[in-house]
Amino acid sequence: MSQDQRLNDAKDEQGTPQHATLRQELPLLVGMMLVWGALWQDFAPGNLVFGLLISLLLVRVFRLPPVILSGRFNILRAIGFIGIFLWDVVRASFEVMYLAIFRGPRTTSAVVAVELRTESDLLVTFVGHVLTLVPGSYIVEVDRRTSTLYLHVLNVNSTQDAEKARAAVLKIEERLIRIMGTKEELAALATEKSSVSKEEG
Repeated sequence: MSQDQRLNDAKDEQGTPQHATLRQELPLLVGMMLVWGALWQDFAPGNLVFGLLISLLLVRVFRLPPVILSGRFNILRAIGFIGIFLWDVVRASFEVMYLAIFRGPRTTSAVVAVELRTESDLLVTFVGHVLTLVPGSYIVEVDRRTSTLYLHVLNVNSTQDAEKARAAVLKIEERLIRIMGTKEELAALATEKSSVSKEEG
């Protein structure tokens, strides 16, 4: 489903935009609350409740299109994703520390554009937050129309390094699609993997 189709689905028969209900916004609110806790590095109940109130205020003041959910969620893959994410944070922290100590100002960086497979605002947002929370990279800009992320990456010295960074972003997106992507996105992934296997074979 294209971005325009999803936006049209959020309108009534007269073409008036429909506002999301609290139930529709709940996944977004919970996600924003967890991001709030991660940014402050404080997951105490009081801080999370405050983050939830801030999130609720934001979605009420700045009316957004309803978050379109796929209707599926793979809990086992989600647990695996969390483990991989924590390992990436630890590994990247040591890499950034090494660059700061031994390379210093000689460390080069680049802005890498990555066009994602998904058109889901929710998945694009999750990918962006995951990348921002891993040391050594952060999102410079997001092109919502094409689902393209512009990512600032440390220690990029060649085209191969840029392609490696781009592949890492697409791998994160793939894991998230396998957790909560649509059936169409899963089918597209399977087709992509099949094409790659044939090319390598």
